[in-house]
Amino acid sequence: MATYFLGDTAVLTGRTLRHVTRSLDTIITTAITPIAMMLLFVYVFGGAIDTGSVSYVNYMLPGILLITIASGISYTTLRLFTDMQGGIFERFHSMPIARSGVLWAHVLTSLVANVISLVVVVLVALVMGFRSGAGVLAWLAVAGILILFTLALTWIAVIPGLTAKSVDGAGAYAYPLIFLPFISSAFVPTDTMPGPVGAFAEHQPVTSIVNTIRDLLTQQPVGDIWTALAWCVGILVAAYVFATISYRRRIS
Repeated sequence: MATYFLGDTAVLTGRTLRHVTRSLDTIITTAITPIAMMLLFVYVFGGAIDTGSVSYVNYMLPGILLITIASGISYTTLRLFTDMQGGIFERFHSMPIARSGVLWAHVLTSLVANVISLVVVVLVALVMGFRSGAGVLAWLAVAGILILFTLALTWIAVIPGLTAKSVDGAGAYAYPLIFLPFISSAFVPTDTMPGPVGAFAEHQPVTSIVNTIRDLLTQQPVGDIWTALAWCVGILVAAYVFATISYRRRIS
């Protein structure tokens, strides 16, 4: 049974990945937009923000990486919504394939596409002056956190993809996720923000994730890693449960 699931999921993932490579606007939005934001913040705003001994490109890169993921997973919702509305799911379910493989194909496509976008953003950051003395284990830890965060947001994206009534509603949910890093420690220290805003920024999930990635890349003591992991795993589990419930209701 597991063999059929893996084989079916692999074939369906290949299908959705081909759709991504054929969609130029997807590639532009998921990679070019975060790069443009990075250029804007480093070369326009960076000189006005005091980040101590850490260069601003090093300071803000973790936040840009999270924005890259948030931008990318919005297309997961749109692809899923399009398949649901186009009757593709019903056609697949009429075939002798694993039903959950159809949903997992979209999740794995999101993961692969976002990893590619993240690599492109890091390469551009290197050209802009980003440097890190972090070792292999630190980079693996960063990769693990980013993958967990991608999976968590992807399963959140699945829910509106299954339940939205219109394409506009399916795509609009991603905007709060994209803007959440702006009210965090991603671009400025939280202690420079007004009281209520600073309190929210200090205790929302993005801040702990950004701080952990930043500390790992700058070889600083990592104080928020367990909080970051708890947020990622908690969001992932909750989103997965709600997404699978929504999926079963739609295909029942």
